[in-house]
Amino acid sequence: MIKRLAWVTTEPARGTDEDEAPALAALARLGVSVDVLNWDDPRVEWSSYDRAVLRSPWDYQHRLPEFLGWLESASELTELVNPLEMIRWNLDKRYLGELHAAGIAITPTAFAQPGEDPTFPEGDFVVKPAIGAGSRDAASYGPGQHVLAHAHVARLHAAGLTVLVQPQLASVAELGEWPLVFFGGRFSHSASKRVNLPRGSSITEFFAPEENAPYVATSEQIELAQGVVDAVGQRFGTPTYARVDLVQADDGSPLVLELELIEPSLFIPWADGAANRLAEALAH
Repeated sequence: MIKRLAWVTTEPARGTDEDEAPALAALARLGVSVDVLNWDDPRVEWSSYDRAVLRSPWDYQHRLPEFLGWLESASELTELVNPLEMIRWNLDKRYLGELHAAGIAITPTAFAQPGEDPTFPEGDFVVKPAIGAGSRDAASYGPGQHVLAHAHVARLHAAGLTVLVQPQLASVAELGEWPLVFFGGRFSHSASKRVNLPRGSSITEFFAPEENAPYVATSEQIELAQGVVDAVGQRFGTPTYARVDLVQADDGSPLVLELELIEPSLFIPWADGAANRLAEALAH
């Protein structure tokens, strides 16, 4: 078992991570010493920690070259959780195309690189950057808002970002999303999440307003999410933690909306024993 753990955040995100307090308490019960540290603090001696776990460095999207440089240097000084190559792959949501090619059911997704015109689906849809944390710079649009959506895409392209476009499935408004959380490659717990994306204007905070609640995942949902985690494990090794966000297709079947391996909220307060399971995964 490790002795010292760096819990990595960023100054603007301090005090906003609901997982932090219960997880730190669980780690303390295991005898692990934890320091909450900003990833960009030059005073930190990362080599003095057995592991550095990325938990809330949620400003990396707009500081990506700097963040990638820090990841490189930190990975040479301590063990990153999750590992560097896994993080690199998961940074760009074009991984969804690879999951689809592997036979995993995903939400229909289109990408537009800078210089490419996006294709908007019929009905309501979501525009967000392919590289990003939380809901920042994401917005939803209706059929009559293509001009606004094109302006949003233009802003993201001007920042050098590839854009992701997904239909907003009818079930999402009624049922929301279901994050399924895994520790050490094994299913831990699930929650329900309703994200209130603004219409026609993008989020500037880390997260859009959310309504979260406990949820018991179905066997079909767990099977799909486990397949995603297993696919990651075959390529990079088993992730210490993973979150697979699912939605419901029009035919009632589950679809993967997103896979979070870098700094996901893990909905620790919403499941009994989740803090202890996370602490065990991080400590061993």
